[in-house]
Amino acid sequence: MYRYDEFDHQLVGERVTQFRGQVERRVSGELSEDAFKPLRLMNGVYLQLHAYMLRVAIPYGTLSSKQLRMQAHIARKYDRGYGHFTTRQNIQFNWPALDKIPDLLEELATVEMHAIQTSGNCIRNVTADQYAGAIDNEVEDPRIISEIIRQWSTFHPEFTYLPRKFKIAVTGHDNDRAAIKLHDIGIVIKQNELGDIGYEIHVGGGQGRTPFIAKKMADFVPKAQLLAYLEAVMRVYNRLGRRDNSYKARIKIMVHETGEEEMRRLIEAEFAKIDASQMLSVPQAEADRISAYFANPAFAALPATSAAMETAQKQDADFARWVRANIVPHKQDGYAIVNISLKPIGGVPGDATDVQMEAVADLAERYSFDEIRVTHEQNLVLPHVRLDDLKTVYDELQAHELATANLGLISDTIACPGLDYCNLANARSIPLAQEISERFADLDRQYDIGELKIKISGCINACGHHHVGHIGILGVDKKGTEFYQISLGGSADENASIGTITGRAFTEETIVDAIETVVTTYKDMRQDGERFIDTYRRVGLDPFKERLYA
Repeated sequence: MYRYDEFDHQLVGERVTQFRGQVERRVSGELSEDAFKPLRLMNGVYLQLHAYMLRVAIPYGTLSSKQLRMQAHIARKYDRGYGHFTTRQNIQFNWPALDKIPDLLEELATVEMHAIQTSGNCIRNVTADQYAGAIDNEVEDPRIISEIIRQWSTFHPEFTYLPRKFKIAVTGHDNDRAAIKLHDIGIVIKQNELGDIGYEIHVGGGQGRTPFIAKKMADFVPKAQLLAYLEAVMRVYNRLGRRDNSYKARIKIMVHETGEEEMRRLIEAEFAKIDASQMLSVPQAEADRISAYFANPAFAALPATSAAMETAQKQDADFARWVRANIVPHKQDGYAIVNISLKPIGGVPGDATDVQMEAVADLAERYSFDEIRVTHEQNLVLPHVRLDDLKTVYDELQAHELATANLGLISDTIACPGLDYCNLANARSIPLAQEISERFADLDRQYDIGELKIKISGCINACGHHHVGHIGILGVDKKGTEFYQISLGGSADENASIGTITGRAFTEETIVDAIETVVTTYKDMRQDGERFIDTYRRVGLDPFKERLYA
């Protein structure tokens, strides 16, 4: 795990001091809300429906136990006893008092955390595969280059005020768990036939009002040239991106309107100039220093199987279900990747209490080399747990209501805060997610349905990623009444796709029944071993549409 150097410490400390002065001027009335807005956004502070909200950066989704305990402390001291983990692997606090936020940020800085560039028209927190460094068949740990990108992009003078917000994601695996094709820049780590490491670059993905799958701009950018290539993309966007229309300001619109070939030509021309100057090569000593922070933990030499785990599964059916649903094979014999669902039946997706966060921190410290990951699907991960310790970890999670065995199932729903918190929302997302999880609460039924990703957004900004849900749900407003529009066939993985709207929207009273109809239709048509997305791609929209509107 990366540790701050003296430059990081100085940068974060100076920003806290600066923002304290800005907050004092806002509270005293010297700064109007309009004048304060761009200042608070650059420090991760939003003004939502009822209160200010703070978004804390968790670079590439990696936390230490000490850092997670600090989030628990902040939830208890400055909020209402909980935090909300987001689809950018960050954490949000929904109720901090504005005049206390500088104190909060000062405490965050003591554990090498901050809220810089978690909002505003800048390069946001870089996200990565939550199984980085733990999963087999990974070309390289994506957190290494993610950290280099973080250092390059933080306070970059050219990219502080972009036409619009900008998001970058990295994966080092064939199975894309970072949704790289739905980002402004998506990076896939590759190895060529000579064994050299490089990067496949995708540009122009995104959701929101106008969703697009990113276009591949480069097959293989050599490792030493990556920052130069990224700088070229950013310069082209900064120069040509729309600033007169916020709806058309994202790079996805620019790529669409410019055309894939012309966009590639513009990037290559800028890249040639930057690369020739050799202004952006990372010194090998610095690359080695950063890489060392992500070296493998001191894994023990263990057998590939665990008699203790197998016995516990036979004795405890609930534990066996949890292993089946939430455990992923590790690259190291004798270890497992543990997924912690933050989607209890009837709960708020992505929320964790201060007590729960402390419990996870304790488990990570004792059983997972002091490391926790946040996923873009609003769950947590203990990346390195011995098979022999799984039952102990499970028992502790169960005691804190964190052992729901539903990873990737219908109740493992992504949902934005919706109209309960957000002043942009048209409809509530959280109550709908709760109602769906309660309708499909029976785990045997969920296992029978199989992998099915539901994603809910309360407005067209798509913070709940509804465009790429196997079943996507969008809240819409019709003359002051909440309705919900269904789309089918979306996916955020390596076979990324945008869902297709089924037809007219459903009321609050009928939307859960409509989801039931979609599930029943799938089960009636599926063939052996087919997931929902497989069946949908085979049969298309029409059979689902026919039953929904019969």
